[in-house]
Amino acid sequence: MKNTALTKVHEALGAKMVPFAGYNMPVSYEGVNAEHDTVRNGVGVFDVSHMGEFLVSGEKALDLLQWVCSNDVSKIKVGGAQYNCFPNATGGIVDDLIVYRIKEDQYMLVVNASNIDKDWAWVEKQNAEKGYNADLRNISEGHSLLAIQGPKAIEAMQSLTEVDLAGIKFYTFEVAPFAGLENVIISATGYTGSGGFEIYCKNEEAEQLWTKVLEAGADWGIKPIGLAARDTLRLEMGYCLYGNDIDDTTSPLEAGLGWVTKFTKDFVNSDALKAQKEAGLKQRLVGFELTERGIPRQGYDIVTEEGTKIGHVTSGTMGPSVDKGIGMGYVDTAFTKADSAIFIQIRKKRVPATVVKTPFYKG
Repeated sequence: MKNTALTKVHEALGAKMVPFAGYNMPVSYEGVNAEHDTVRNGVGVFDVSHMGEFLVSGEKALDLLQWVCSNDVSKIKVGGAQYNCFPNATGGIVDDLIVYRIKEDQYMLVVNASNIDKDWAWVEKQNAEKGYNADLRNISEGHSLLAIQGPKAIEAMQSLTEVDLAGIKFYTFEVAPFAGLENVIISATGYTGSGGFEIYCKNEEAEQLWTKVLEAGADWGIKPIGLAARDTLRLEMGYCLYGNDIDDTTSPLEAGLGWVTKFTKDFVNSDALKAQKEAGLKQRLVGFELTERGIPRQGYDIVTEEGTKIGHVTSGTMGPSVDKGIGMGYVDTAFTKADSAIFIQIRKKRVPATVVKTPFYKG
């Protein structure tokens, strides 16, 4: 089990620690609902240093990324970031990720912790087989990442940097001094839907960063937040979680990721995905709300009123901000329109639900 640079800090704070993606991670501190509300209404800080980071550099860096990524990486300007996915050769998804353009010929890929080794092997293989010979560096082990999230994040953190935080637009970043540290990446990205920043630094700088962030945010009620609230926050926004809503077997088109699947270029398996789009999809990932009390869970069947199976739940919870059972799941295309009536098989009961457009939380 790996530790982040802040594991001992979390333990000292009394966090409940659990194994996650091979790391010893804080799942909660005071409870998921309280932590969820802190981020929705104020500001909280997550240690997400388990995420992976790869540097891709050189003359052919863009060519490699255009091939392995479904989105059009050429559209990213220096100082910009882009949500993306790695399609595999069999119609599924190797991983979803964020691509940052650091310099004209250098990019940073931020990948899911559970997929670091798989992703690294995939990118290395494509780089070699296609002859791009881009320079690849896996810097995951040496770097830490804090996500400072919530509507009060800008004002709470402004004292830590001379950069105008309000001026960093969504999915852009600055490399600047922050919390007394040099060359920190301050990125206006996140996984909560409540605004804020993600801060990348070296492992040896992580404890100073954590301490300064909590000190600066004290007047705004900042609190440390665990992975359990990160999951309820992302689900209320309808954001996919790898391993739940997308995986090696799910089509990016069926997962609703057509907006990051650009057929203006060739990429891994693009011909097959284009053919799938033209033939019509057989199922789609949808959001749904229960219309009676209940909590949908991953793996539950989605059925008709008569009990015929039409899909399955990939993520589900009781949404703390919306106060109802919400979830996502794949269903036959006949049931994908908003307001379609479906049922979730919760043990022996079929609980009625309605297909809705995400996000569930619209605050």
